Amino acid sequence: MRVSHETIYQSLYVQTRGALRRELTAYLRTKRQERRPKRRKTPAGAGRMRDMVMISDRPKVVETRMVPGHWEGDLIVGKDRRSAIGTLVERTSRYVVLVHLPDGHTADVFRRALARKFRRFPAELRRTLTWDQGKEMAQHVRFTMDTNIEVYFCDPHSPWQRGSNENTNGLLRQYFPKGQDLTQYSAADLVAVARELNNRPRQTLSWLKPVEVLASAVASTR
Repeated sequence: MRVSHETIYQSLYVQTRGALRRELTAYLRTKRQERRPKRRKTPAGAGRMRDMVMISDRPKVVETRMVPGHWEGDLIVGKDRRSAIGTLVERTSRYVVLVHLPDGHTADVFRRALARKFRRFPAELRRTLTWDQGKEMAQHVRFTMDTNIEVYFCDPHSPWQRGSNENTNGLLRQYFPKGQDLTQYSAADLVAVARELNNRPRQTLSWLKPVEVLASAVASTR
């Protein structure tokens, strides 16, 4: 179960609608008797990307994690969002691939870098990609044409829909702390970090290494 902070606040306000309400609200800085949910502001120029296929339409086999080649992806961004590293996690094995972005992360630049990375994979590892609704994927249709990989998008503000990637991004922040200029890291640095993670035994994999699970999964499909 997941409960947002807003639900907790609303619950507290509802539960105090009795004799204790006046006593409790007296301690509030605002003395407000009704909870006013904070509304997210939509940045100027923001809008829904065109031709998105949502995660609800993703093949059910992806959920099973039985077939390799289904990926989750995201960006980790640097200081002032001026730099970024692309992060990819293969769902079956939790195998990590990092995308070097020395030239920025605009939609066109990112699409080219991502496509180059996927072209290095065997066909068994090029099935689907699940992403959030970040604008770096605005050219997702062209990416699919370039790679034959279908892209599916998560619902807004739903990071758990690509939980493997979210967990991995948390690990990656140990190597790439927030507030840094990520362009200081070379492609070789990214390869070294990914190699370290892929050779780390994981409890969720029965203490096998992602590289071992990936090799076994790919072999079973041939």
